[in-house]
Amino acid sequence: MKTKIITITGDLGSGKSTVSNLLCENLKYDYIYTGKIQRKIAHRYGMTTLELNKYSETHPEIDQEIDANFKSLSNASHLIVDSRMAWFFIPDSFKVFLKTDVVIAAERISADKLRNNEIYASREEAVKNIIARKTSENKRYLKLYGADASDMSHFDLVMDTSHITPQQAAETIIREYESWRI
Repeated sequence: MKTKIITITGDLGSGKSTVSNLLCENLKYDYIYTGKIQRKIAHRYGMTTLELNKYSETHPEIDQEIDANFKSLSNASHLIVDSRMAWFFIPDSFKVFLKTDVVIAAERISADKLRNNEIYASREEAVKNIIARKTSENKRYLKLYGADASDMSHFDLVMDTSHITPQQAAETIIREYESWRI
């Protein structure tokens, strides 16, 4: 039987955290996610998450600190793992990529009061920083692991969340996951 781990990755502002929480509620799985770890590290360094990403390009210990949390999960079970590289570190998982329009992502991130180290003066600034952060992350993952996170063939399910609710996304993931496990 296939693993009971769903790995979620995707665009910034695509709803990964919200959808992951819904999956946990519905499936009664535990939740592990990078965002919280990364924001804590950024805060510790007195940086925004974009600044931390750029800093990480020349300081691999940042990614090593983050990734160490996920590399050990291959034998775990009943988990939702929200991490840019979880699909790579847990290759037997059900791998989901959530994508969204960058303008919609900017609006979602700007409206999220929990992202106090991701505050933008304008939607244009948010879009610019989202694109820069994604570029920085993809560059690092290619360099560190030879992993191309922009290659959608790595994923079992790719879903655009631009115009659907988080509940609709979670329902689709559960349906596809249950089919995949058969």
